[in-house]
Amino acid sequence: MLPQRSNRKALNMKLSWLVIWAGTLLLNPVTADCNITFQTVTCEECGKNLSNIPTSLFQNVTKLSLRNNKITLKDSDKEILRSFLNLTELYLNENMITVLYNNSFCNLTKLVILDISNNHISTVHKAAFAGLNQLSVLNLSYNMITQLDSDVFTSLKSLTVLNLQYNLLNSFHINSSFKLVKIILAGNPWNCSCNLLDLQIWLTASSVTMENESNTKCTFPNTKENFSIKTAAIQPADCKTEKASLENTLTSSPAIKLKSNALVTALTPNNITGNNRTHAELPPPGKSWTFLAGVLGFVLSTTLLIFTAIKCPTWYHYLISYSHRRLEENDSEMFEQEFSADMSSFPTVSGKNNEDPIVIFEKIHACVPGEDGFIEDKYIDSYVTEEG
Repeated sequence: MLPQRSNRKALNMKLSWLVIWAGTLLLNPVTADCNITFQTVTCEECGKNLSNIPTSLFQNVTKLSLRNNKITLKDSDKEILRSFLNLTELYLNENMITVLYNNSFCNLTKLVILDISNNHISTVHKAAFAGLNQLSVLNLSYNMITQLDSDVFTSLKSLTVLNLQYNLLNSFHINSSFKLVKIILAGNPWNCSCNLLDLQIWLTASSVTMENESNTKCTFPNTKENFSIKTAAIQPADCKTEKASLENTLTSSPAIKLKSNALVTALTPNNITGNNRTHAELPPPGKSWTFLAGVLGFVLSTTLLIFTAIKCPTWYHYLISYSHRRLEENDSEMFEQEFSADMSSFPTVSGKNNEDPIVIFEKIHACVPGEDGFIEDKYIDSYVTEEG
């Protein structure tokens, strides 16, 4: 009797599930090609030239494939994805995605597999995968990623497989606490210098498996070309020496000195607001102000030279021509006395009256070329001329 009751109970549960699925389908008609089983709902929308995620999809979908379309993952697409709370697998490979913005998949807390390979992704924001607490497999291969922040994968606590092959990465700063089972890094132009040292240490110290290691080689520098990034000779001591020399160079530069002086000035008592408050700090000077000062000095000096060259002849003629001054009353009396003294030195002619010397003076001055016998001066008032 007990086995029959258990079989009936299991059959009733299956029937109830079928009734629920059927009712949901009636209330939410599905236009996509979906395969519904007892525990999964798989929807295939591949190769249909879609530019947006369809809004008519079954919201209880667990596996969604949108491969080979023209989806760019706009804000409207992200809003639609947030309604798929039961989604465990999402395939967006072979689409037109270029940027992964923050919180692109934030509500997909049950997602386990995310495939965004074969897109045109060049930028991945720091919180692009926020909320994917159960994500185990992440495929970002065959994109155009040039740089990845070390905090991009911090929230992915359950991640075990990371595929970054065939991107444009030349370095990858990774947190030492980052735990993976498998990583794929082949096909990137790796630069086996000090920037790759932490990745090399992590690959050696952790238990992660680097798949396709034989094709994961250095591209730069030429001396390490075709060496595996895991075994290429990168000496930590050389990197420390290089870092120390770089720091010494920076601290000895004038810009750093000016910055330290500005910091000292900013920390004077007038700028300190309190023990628990922030101190005022002047911004470090750049190199552009020296260039600007040089250009301004050159322009001003050139303008001054041109102005001087133009105005000097005018000033010179003005000063030379301005050699006369206004006659005063005392000056007229002195001029008459000097004139009478000068005329007394000329010989007198007999038979002539006292007006003869005046005639001689007129004749003498008449011989001067270019003079018409009149003296014009704008500083002599008209009443002085009438009295003369």
